[in-house]
Amino acid sequence: MNALLWTVQAVLAAMFAMAGVMKSTQPKDKLAEKLPWVADFSADTVRFIGVVEFAAALGLILPAATGTAPVLTPLAATGLAVVMALAALTHARRKEPQAIAFNTVLLILAAVVAWGRFGPYNF
Repeated sequence: MNALLWTVQAVLAAMFAMAGVMKSTQPKDKLAEKLPWVADFSADTVRFIGVVEFAAALGLILPAATGTAPVLTPLAATGLAVVMALAALTHARRKEPQAIAFNTVLLILAAVVAWGRFGPYNF
């Protein structure tokens, strides 16, 4: 189970690191071409979401890998689950069911990591 959790952590970290860098570095107009939901938020809010996603991606791997404050890993996973719940609500309001499904999958994966690392498979 530990290997499975590490794999899920790595996949989530890669996905959220890429998404976080994209949202925090690209202009809102360019993001709106690929991510229509950004039109509903200010540029600063979109940038903040990107920074949060990137920080959580680092938090999924670095604390556990270095042994420095490993409790941050399940906290990062919990934070990502909350972000995905809020994202699903945004997509529900915009009537985007495919995005809701994607957010739900990521939420479940983050919740599994949080459960495993807070519970029976902590560091």
